[in-house]
This record gives sequence, C-alpha cells and structure tokens, in this order.
Amino acid sequence: MDLLPLKKDKIHSQRMDISSLVHHIRQYVSLADDEAPILRAHFNLVEVKKKTNLLIEGQICKASFFVEKGCLRQFFIDKKGNEQITQFAIENWWMADYMSLGKQAPSSFYIQAVEPTILWSLGWQAQEKLSHALPQMERYFRLILQQAYAASQLRLKYLYDLSREELYHHFSSQFPAFMQRIPQYMLASFLGFTPEYLSEIRKKEANINR
Repeated sequence: MDLLPLKKDKIHSQRMDISSLVHHIRQYVSLADDEAPILRAHFNLVEVKKKTNLLIEGQICKASFFVEKGCLRQFFIDKKGNEQITQFAIENWWMADYMSLGKQAPSSFYIQAVEPTILWSLGWQAQEKLSHALPQMERYFRLILQQAYAASQLRLKYLYDLSREELYHHFSSQFPAFMQRIPQYMLASFLGFTPEYLSEIRKKEANINR
C-alpha cells in the first residue's frame, strides 16, 4: 500500500517539526539541531483512519512506521480464519514486518490502525539514504531492533512460563493505560485467550475488588 504524505492543513503545524521523533532518537544517539531537517526530509507524515490496513498479507512491506499518535496492530490469520495479534505499537513505538522489509519479500502479516493514527513513514530506500546521510542512525535502528527483539523474547517466555491469569495480571500491571485503549477481543488475541476467558478473568477481578 502506498502512503501519501499528510496534507499540512490536516494536522497542527507543531507536529510537522518531527520533534517527538527527534526526542525519541536523542534517547539513543546524538542528533544535532541542524541535522533534524535532514531527518525530516526522509520521512512522510501520514494520517490513517481506524481499521486502515498499512500492510496486507502477500504484499511487500515497503516502510517502517513510527507512531506519533494512535495505535497500530500486527496480526496474521490462522488456518481457522482467526486473527492472531502478535504486536501493538502506540506513541513512540515502531512497527514493520522486518522480514518482508529487509528481504523485500511478500509479508505473512497485516498491519492495521486500531484507532485514528498519525505516523511517520520511513521507506526502505529512504532508510538506506538516511543512514548514509546521518551515520548515527545506523546505531539508532540497531538499538531499536535489539530492544524490540528482546521484548519479543521476553513475551515468548511469559507465554510459556505464566498461567493465563498470571499473564493477564502481568500485562495489566505493566501497561494499565494501554489496557483501556484496545478492544477486549484484541487483547484476548494478543494474550492467547478467547474473549470469553478474558471476560471471566475480569469478572473475577471485579468481584475481588468489591
């Protein structure tokens, strides 16, 4: 799917200065004030509606996405036709199918907006050019990928090591605000539950807290 740059009249001009992304990058590597315009030149600012697909299974992932405001989810559809969510991305998080992006091969995943979302899109070739123009960005992207991979490993451990109820309580304690933003069926899919089982856990929790 080709994404068009956001029209300037669709968003407050303060957000056009890419300050949130610059701030995020500076938590990992140095970035001088005069380098911010170089960074901005390689990104497109995009606004998508709820349920917009940024990637569909079978397509080649052509960009990675930094969430300025909103929420994305990554999922696949299993043999029974059920959606299995593997990842979410909220403000200041990245999302892409990195296998498809790196190899420029068809993706096995969907990436979809959970709510109206504003994001910075960085094309595959644009990232190569950006890393050449600003060499420290190579380190930034490496650190981001390492962080994402570590989180994926830890989530896999929790899926094997914790009971389903323990997994729910762990996730809710770590991301309480996020729990209120996503539909219950999506949370259940991400945690590996049925929506009915998640409802039972929440009812049990509500009864304990009375």
